[in-house]
Amino acid sequence: MLTSFDQFELDEALVAALKQEGIVKPTAIQEQAIPFILENRDVVGQSETGTGKTLAYLLPIFQKIDTLKKETQAMILTPTHELAIQIQREIETLAGNSGFAVTSTAIIGNVNITRQIEKLKEKQHIIVGSSGRILELIQKKKITSQTIKTMVLDEADRLLDENNSVTVKAVIKTTLSRTQLLLFSATLPPSTLQRASELLKNPEVIRVTDKVMIAPSITHWYFIAEQRDKIEVLRKLIRMVIPTRALIFINKSEEIEKMVERLKFHGLEAEGIYGGANKTDRRKAMDDFRSGKISLLVASDLAARGLDIKGITHIFNLDLPEDPQLYLHRVGRTARAGESGIAVSIVSAKEISYIKRLESVFEIIVSPKEMLLGKIVDPRKGSFNEKRKN
Repeated sequence: MLTSFDQFELDEALVAALKQEGIVKPTAIQEQAIPFILENRDVVGQSETGTGKTLAYLLPIFQKIDTLKKETQAMILTPTHELAIQIQREIETLAGNSGFAVTSTAIIGNVNITRQIEKLKEKQHIIVGSSGRILELIQKKKITSQTIKTMVLDEADRLLDENNSVTVKAVIKTTLSRTQLLLFSATLPPSTLQRASELLKNPEVIRVTDKVMIAPSITHWYFIAEQRDKIEVLRKLIRMVIPTRALIFINKSEEIEKMVERLKFHGLEAEGIYGGANKTDRRKAMDDFRSGKISLLVASDLAARGLDIKGITHIFNLDLPEDPQLYLHRVGRTARAGESGIAVSIVSAKEISYIKRLESVFEIIVSPKEMLLGKIVDPRKGSFNEKRKN
């Protein structure tokens, strides 16, 4: 591990900007990816959630942008509106703290396209956003993609899945053949690499770790409940632990709105993020959660993709994820920056075998718990949990 960012020969102002944020040592993905990106190599980078992938590509992009030219020089594609806004904020912070005159804008669907076109007249150096709206604006000749020197696919596995790859490839094909292509993701299934291979030029493939581990500072619990009683158990748990910020995961996006209504009925301040909500509502839900105005945010795995919000203390799984890797993504949203966190799964009796599978895959202990007289306790003798433990 490098001792500081100075050894990359980055501009001193960028290194100073990182220090303002308390960032002094590069992570493993930053250490390995930044030199290749500075050399204009195509890069595929895989590392787990929360390891600094965004800065791994933003720092060299900032280093290479010619701020004297009023033209778009980098484009970052994301699978969700929330991730686009998050990256836009990171760009603004880095520009503000470094004094670099780098301009940027977020271009996402389901918002006023006229306002976006007005913004694009200013020729921002970086465009970040969703492939569908960006392709539409390229076709309208409102975005000039021939000036783009670096193209980033953030959460590349999602962008290159069967639902999104056609549009994403169409955007890439509007750029020049020499455009640098960077792919970053927490997981890189063979299907992603196969689709990416058609686009990449002799890429440097970086896998920080093939065996992704869950942070040891996360405590894992599970509670048993009948399916119809899960929300009641969740309500009681929230009243007991009083989370500073908690993410509540369910599997079906279409049920998020109904879940939020039920939580509000029980007097809990909650909001949800899901594809069907309009842009203003989604932005307000995120802002209220980030500021602490509300402490509960209901999401699906897709809606929460790439979210990086400080101070999340609890993760509640009202549904267990279909893929164990999604459990990793969920719980990775807590216990960041040296903090600890608690992941709580509310399961039916028949889902206990899945808990055992999680323990095996990630080498963790998911402890059975019960609620007794307003406290969270270990299972009492003779209870279902106690029998399972023995």
